[in-house]
Amino acid sequence: MNLALADQNILCLDIGSGTQDVFYYMPDQELENCPKFVLPSPAMQIGSRIKDLHARGKNIFFYGRNMGGGFYRILKGCLENGLKAAIHPEAAFSLSDSPARVRGIGLELTPICPEGYYPVHLCDYDPGFWHSYLAQTGLEYPGLILASAQDHGYHPEGSNRLGRFEMWKRFMIQSDGYIEKLIFSTPPVEMTRLVSLKESIGSGYVADTGAAALLGALFVPEVEKLSRDKGICVVNIGNSHTIAFLVYAGRVYGILEHHTGLLNGQKLWEQLSFFRQGNLTNEQVFQDNGHGCLILESAAGSDFRPTFVLGPRRKMLEGFDCQFLCPGGDMMLAGCFGLLKGYSLNRKVHGSALKVQS
Repeated sequence: MNLALADQNILCLDIGSGTQDVFYYMPDQELENCPKFVLPSPAMQIGSRIKDLHARGKNIFFYGRNMGGGFYRILKGCLENGLKAAIHPEAAFSLSDSPARVRGIGLELTPICPEGYYPVHLCDYDPGFWHSYLAQTGLEYPGLILASAQDHGYHPEGSNRLGRFEMWKRFMIQSDGYIEKLIFSTPPVEMTRLVSLKESIGSGYVADTGAAALLGALFVPEVEKLSRDKGICVVNIGNSHTIAFLVYAGRVYGILEHHTGLLNGQKLWEQLSFFRQGNLTNEQVFQDNGHGCLILESAAGSDFRPTFVLGPRRKMLEGFDCQFLCPGGDMMLAGCFGLLKGYSLNRKVHGSALKVQS
């Protein structure tokens, strides 16, 4: 598949807990010749910095933006072993929406860096890093950035599991499940991590990583056609979260999200079977310590039987009646190709489409 967007390079970032998967789209190149990178995630980089500073006997002041909290365990371990650290209230949202919980792990909340503390900036996207990194590879800074990250929303007193699934419910009900509405030029205010990410990239679009994975599956022309003709089930088995979608005729009719560590192949396949038939309830998934499940009215003539699988833990479903996908020839970049697909669909709806040539 060739994508053409006149005179516009696009930096696509799929930011996970362990890696950030990067695709640099160039309109005058075949997709296979566009630069690709798999780098440590920003959270992993912060974790490494915390360990290094602690080993050197430094105290730390965290400041910056809401970002992924994948460095939490490293930070907590260092705090339990003598690290003194403070955090700016804005940056504290990276760890929890509740100030009491942030203080509870041993962090001081303060807008001012205490004397003698080493400042560490928190963000999912650092323009300075990307200006420097791209320059070193001979690439110009792009005119457009598309980025995805997992967002739990804002829930200072409630459950992140419930709160995150409420965002999926709003998409299903308020946006009628239309897939082009999974990517945002202006994210909803409750999606606080994506709001911070959009502010950091300046110009572009953002999406949740689950949405990017679904859109990545639809980047494959045969899969998109099947989804329009009869309906499909798309499953992304990530390192921490597993999310599945029922898709038919440009709309999402069902969403299931669980924690990968609580699943095995047989259990997941059984849940997917009930899910496709409309017989899996939100209570069943939540009581199993998952996020939830929502299924709208069944699409006429579709049983969502064709099942397509993505994600780093996809081998969990080896041997079952499903197909593994490799969008754009690189499964690790499925989210990046999904961002391109989502941007194309969104622009098409608003009258300025990416031209897609198969």
